[in-house]
Amino acid sequence: MTDEQQQEPLSREVLDKLGRVSTSTLATQLYKRGFRQPTLLGVRPLSQVVDGFVGEAFTMRFIPAREDVNTLDPYRSGNTLQWEAIENVPPGHVIVVDSRGDTSAASGGDMLMTRAWKRGAAGFVTDGGLRDGQILSQLPFATYASTVTITTRAAWHHVADLQVPIGCAGVAVYPGDVLVGDRDGIVVVPRALAAEIAGPALEQEQLESYISTKIHAGEPLWGNYPPSEQTIAEYKALQEESPRGT
Repeated sequence: MTDEQQQEPLSREVLDKLGRVSTSTLATQLYKRGFRQPTLLGVRPLSQVVDGFVGEAFTMRFIPAREDVNTLDPYRSGNTLQWEAIENVPPGHVIVVDSRGDTSAASGGDMLMTRAWKRGAAGFVTDGGLRDGQILSQLPFATYASTVTITTRAAWHHVADLQVPIGCAGVAVYPGDVLVGDRDGIVVVPRALAAEIAGPALEQEQLESYISTKIHAGEPLWGNYPPSEQTIAEYKALQEESPRGT
């Protein structure tokens, strides 16, 4: 895939459809296409007032801080890429941080998350920790981390790069990939597949919602999950009787 192909614009319709689908459904759709593990393992939502997000990845890469490079005052050391990321992330994009899974120090806190929210970012994701967990729990902004960490980022992490391929919680993330988060976690959708799976994923979600009503009514798995041709026909008939927009 060329860089030009990777950066073809994604329509609002595609993003809206992906945002209406659970991470489990998206993981299944990716599995059907050979992607066995697209989930950011161990990363959990901190906000209690936002259920999820969808957005294109704006990446940030950390390396360990070193005393001769990173002074106690990050402003004076010149390592201000973290602030530049917050001030330049396009609206609707999600900042994704490769913290090497290291929670020794936070990847950010209240001030940066609030500013990202006010600038219109879709969310902030790190495989490290975030500070100010109590505040972030009530902020109407999607924040995901491995844990809440008190120690400041500058004590342990150096921001090395922005907008480069990274690894976050065991998954490769390229700038422009689509991340979808909900209460269960986060799935990384390769940008080139986003438009391809959006429709089928929403169809699967709606079909499984119908199947769920049958299972809750006491019907067996056989013939329902996975659905038989008869179950699919029943579902389509109901859709025709009471059409709903997708």
